[in-house]
Parts: sequence; structure tokens; C-alpha cells
Amino acid sequence: MAQSIINSLSFLPGWAQILLVSAIPIVELRGAIPWGIFALHMEPIHVMLISIIGSILPAPIILLFVQTVLGWMRRSKHFSKMAAWLDAKAAKGSKKISEYKFWGLMIFVAIPLPGTGVWTGCLAASVLEMKFPRAMLCVALGSCIAGVIVTTLCSMGMMAL
Repeated sequence: MAQSIINSLSFLPGWAQILLVSAIPIVELRGAIPWGIFALHMEPIHVMLISIIGSILPAPIILLFVQTVLGWMRRSKHFSKMAAWLDAKAAKGSKKISEYKFWGLMIFVAIPLPGTGVWTGCLAASVLEMKFPRAMLCVALGSCIAGVIVTTLCSMGMMAL
């Protein structure tokens, strides 16, 4: 599915593709950076900066509305199972984070693995009832760190080629 979304963006300039792909849940900058470096042949530093911006763009919306949307989903006949899955995922992630809150959330978002990005971090911040500015700072810093890690790994891969 992610690949079909990426392919449907091919009419856009490279920077716009990277910006949009990095905002997609699950893919986020972990997929956008390799895409920009290897498929679009863009400069790694530019790809990283655009990807970080793109991954952070949805964060305020998620933080402000996730509880409202989840509440609606829980009451919905069609989305209640998905809401239960999201609740379980958030609870699992927030258990790991709750002891260290700020640093825990930031590190959680910074780990460049599937399911640990900005979207899940915002969900966990909501479950932990973190205040908006603090949650935004955590996910933004975590996204920056993840961007540096993924870009470094991709650049090392480029040197090996």
C-alpha cells in the first residue's frame, strides 16, 4: 500500500514527494529518507531536513485530536476493533515510556524502527496525558534524532556501493 501511495506521488517534485511520504503513518521519515536518497538521488542532507519537517507536520493535529477521534472510533460499529488495537498499541508503548516520560518518549520516537515514530509517539503522549508543548518537543526532537540516524545509515550504505 505504501509503495502505491509513493508511486502515485511521482508527478510531484522530489522535495514534495519526500515531504508527503514522511508524513504518512508507518512509513514516516524511515521510508522517506531512503526513498529520497536512493530512488530520487537527492542530497542526503536535503532529504533529511525535508523528511524531518514532513514527519513533524501531522504531530500537532494528532496530539490535539487523537482522543476525540479514538472516542468516536470506540463507539463506532465499524471502527471499534481498530480503536481497540490502537489503544493496545498505545498502552504497550506508554508502559515503556511512562517511567521516563519526556526522555522515554523522545527516545521511543528516535528509534528508527517501524511503529516507533511520530504517529505512535503522539498516541503514547496522549495516553500519558502529556501537555501539548512538552509532547510536541519530545516528538520533534525524537524525529530529528531518527532523521540523523536513518540518513547516516543510508549514507554509509551509499559509501559501500
